[in-house]
Order: sequence, then C-alpha cells, then structure tokens
Amino acid sequence: MSWLSILPPVVAIIFAIWKREVTIALLLAIFTASLILMNGNPIYAFTDTVDRIIAVFSSAYNTRILLFSLLIGALIQLIKTSGGVTAFVNWLTHRSLVDNQRKAGMLPTILGSSIFIDTNMSVLTAGLSSQALFDKFKMSRVRLAYIIDSTCAPISVLILLNGWGAAILGHVEKTGIQDPTSVMIGSIGLNFYAIVTLLIVFYTVFSTRVYGPMKSMERDIEPQEIESTLPQATKKRYMLAPLIFMVVSILVFMFITGDGDLRQGSGSESVLWSVILSTILAFLLLRYDGKHSTKSLMAESFKGLGNLLPLVTLVLLAFALSSAMGDLETGPFVAQAVGDFIPLWLIPALIFVLAGFISFTTGTSWGTFGILIPIAVPLALALGISPSLVLGAVLGGAVFGDHASPISDTTVISSLAAGCDLLDHVKTQLPYALTAGGISIVLYIIFGLIQ
Repeated sequence: MSWLSILPPVVAIIFAIWKREVTIALLLAIFTASLILMNGNPIYAFTDTVDRIIAVFSSAYNTRILLFSLLIGALIQLIKTSGGVTAFVNWLTHRSLVDNQRKAGMLPTILGSSIFIDTNMSVLTAGLSSQALFDKFKMSRVRLAYIIDSTCAPISVLILLNGWGAAILGHVEKTGIQDPTSVMIGSIGLNFYAIVTLLIVFYTVFSTRVYGPMKSMERDIEPQEIESTLPQATKKRYMLAPLIFMVVSILVFMFITGDGDLRQGSGSESVLWSVILSTILAFLLLRYDGKHSTKSLMAESFKGLGNLLPLVTLVLLAFALSSAMGDLETGPFVAQAVGDFIPLWLIPALIFVLAGFISFTTGTSWGTFGILIPIAVPLALALGISPSLVLGAVLGGAVFGDHASPISDTTVISSLAAGCDLLDHVKTQLPYALTAGGISIVLYIIFGLIQ
C-alpha cells in the first residue's frame, strides 16, 4: 500500500472533468492501475487492462447488472414507441393530478422514497415514469436525475429492510460487537447525510427552486408539448403495465431468492429476471394489442439496446476499475492514513470524510462499507465512542462519496434512467451533495463533542 494506490481514480476524475470524456478516463485509470501492478511494464499493463475488463464477466453479479442495464434500453424504447407515456402524462394532467412543477417533482420523489427494497428498481421506476412530465413542465432531466439519485440510496440506507441492511448487519456482526442489531438501528438517526439529503430533495421539490449549475442549465429550457415529441396513444397501460409488473415481480423474486425473506433476496437476479419479463410483456402488448409488427418491434428493441450501449460500457469499465482498486488496496491505504493522534471529538467527522473519499475514488458505497466498518466499529469501542455514531458516519460518508463520484454505477444508472448526460448529472448534483456533506460534518463534530 502506498500513495500510488490513489493515482488511478485521481487520473480518472481529473481527465473526466478536463475532457468531459468518461470512457477514456476510465480506460486510462485502469491502465494506470495495471501499470502500477505490473511494475511499470507497459506491455504487461496493456494485457492486464484487457484481461481485467474481460474478467468483469467472470462475476455473475457484474454480468447481471450489465445485462439488465442493456435490456432496460429495449424496455424504454418499447414504452416510448407505444405512446403509453403520452397517454399516462395526458391522464395525469387532464385530471389535474399533475398540473405544475411541484406535483411533477413529487412523482419521482414519492416513488424514489417508497421503493427501498432495491436502489436500481427505485431509480429506474422513478426515472422512466417521470421523464415526459419533466419535459412538459420545463424541468431539466438533470433535476430528475438529482431527485432519483438522492432518494434511492439515502432511503435504502435508512430503512434497511433490504439487501443494504443485510450487508451492513453482516459487517457489524463480524466486528464481534455484542448487539449488532441495536448498533445498526441506532445508526439510523445518526446517518446525517442521508437525512439531510432527503430534506434538501423535498425542499427542492416543494419550492421548485434549483441552484448552481442546475439553475443555469434550466434557464433556457422551453416548455414542451408531449404530443409533439412522442407518439399518440390512448392506452396508458402500455407504460404502466410493464413498469408495475417490473416492480411487483422484483418483490416476488426477492422473496423467492431470499427464501421468504425480502432482505436476504438477490437484488441483481431479481432485477434482471424482472426486466426480461417486463420487456417481453411490453413486446406482447404492442404485438397483439397494439397491432405492431414483430419486425418493427424487434428493430425498436435493438435500437433501445444500442442507445444504452455507451452507458453500459461505462458501468463495465467502472467495475474493472473497482477490481483494480481492490488489488492496489486503495481503501485500506486511505483508511490507514487517518493516523493515531486525532482528538476523539473529531473522529466521527473524519470517518465521514474518509468514507466519502474512499467511496468517491472507488465508486462504490458497498465496498466502502466492507473496508471501513470492520475498522471503525472496533475503533469506536476501543476509544469509548458511540459505535452507532461511528457507523452512521461510515454509512452516510459512503453514500456521500457515491453521490459525488462520476465512476459510481448508481450515478451512471441515475443519468440513464433520467435520460441525461452523465457528466451534466455529476456537475449539477455535486453542489447539493457538498452542501449536505458540509452540514453532516458540522453535525458529527457537534455530536462528537457532546457524546
């Protein structure tokens, strides 16, 4: 472990911001990591880079995520082709259920806050169902990406009746603490970043105000009539049936794969199976009820796959980079760099910052959990600090770094579901994430002083 272990993610972030080209940035980062691992030999670094990307598919989890990310493109395209989105939006607006920006913003907010079983399901459902509404009411897609990205993970890490809770509880149990469940439950109210982020989202929706780069991007947006950009339709079920079926089937598959316990279910398996079945349902609805030809539907499906291929490539490269970070031991190096001579009252705040930095540079909040929880909880016990406070700092910091990182798969999928540019999403969400992060640091310092 050395300072070289943080060089690859730094290269990725600097190049992505400089050139606004994330794909090349990730390739450069993977090559940089391979160059370090291969002791500076460029030939071996090249072959290791290629092998590392191929090795992503050796993981069933990774492959399922990549497949569902591709297939969701076909589902999106079929829903767009059907005109079901137009019918749904017209139904909402004609009944005055959604007739202004506030109500349009509430739809993805409520969906993102209600679906806490799986973050991918939350993001996809909230994003796909709200794109046209945001267009109609002169709201940018980056605002939609911010809302869905900033509700899915915070709500999942607060409710914990899901795979997040199972994973976190497993990490806490391994520390040998006497009552891991109580420590985890106690961390919910001390996860300041998740709480503050949700409050800011609700403020943004109710006030309909945006700030920073997001405001400048929305300034020149013109209101759109949905009818002029999407096919006409009278059957909103062409949109609702596949999406509702996807949500319900995910819950069913989570129940099945978890042997009766939703929290223990496999999110990646459930989402993949559900997207496949939802795509088939959309195809059959349009073929036999909508009277579209099989040939035209197949063409639209492949068009949808092609539309998402660039984003799926980003997810693939992000997985490869994450693997390289593991081999370089980036996380343990950063954790070790904290040092032993820090005031006790400052430790919760520093753990939050450290978790944020690890998550930001690796692009994974779950990986950060695995790195820091085994270090932070025993440290808290040894120093007499509340383990729930420290655990809350780890969980909140990990989500904070994941939100701010352009190489996070959640960030990529949020931009995908909202239909906006990835770097635009990162740039416009960052001020909100930094604001919530700054407030969280202050709160951890205060609680560190009084606990």
